[in-house]
Amino acid sequence: MAPGFQRQDGVLACDGVSLEEAAARFGTPLYVYSKAAIVAAYEAYGRAFAPVPHRICYALKANGAGALLRILAGLGAGADIVSGFELEAALRAGFPPDRIVFSGVGKTPDEIGRGLDARIGEFNAESEEELRRISTAASARGRTMRVTLRVNPDIDPRSHAYISTGLRQNKFGVDIALAPDILARVRKLPSL
Repeated sequence: MAPGFQRQDGVLACDGVSLEEAAARFGTPLYVYSKAAIVAAYEAYGRAFAPVPHRICYALKANGAGALLRILAGLGAGADIVSGFELEAALRAGFPPDRIVFSGVGKTPDEIGRGLDARIGEFNAESEEELRRISTAASARGRTMRVTLRVNPDIDPRSHAYISTGLRQNKFGVDIALAPDILARVRKLPSL
């Protein structure tokens, strides 16, 4: 049987479990996820990228359900987080701290500190100023932190205007033309 949702004798089922019975037992609305489909999708990504060094990270902003996160952590996935709350959820679910990437705009000093104290794997920074804040916080803790700088390539992905992030007017990341100079300056900062 293929993973996911199928009809069995006219009854919709998920991973062999009747959704009619699940609704009767747990009530509705009821959100059901296929563990088998999640595992199959994760393994497909792993096979697709097997020829090159890679890390598969799940974006908690997509769905922070604890059971789902525990499945992905158990498979060896990393976690891509955008807030202190998501950091706590990732740690509770069992993601190893060194496989957590803290992305997102507007990280507070407290969130940066919490990420450093948890010993996460890296920060994705949105600006030179944010890299300086991470450097200061890491230095105060005697830590060296892995960081990346998000660049804006000014490329139109032709997606919906409300979710587009790659155009100059979207204001996510730094102008790609400025990145080399920014990186040259921040390489001199301590603790990065």
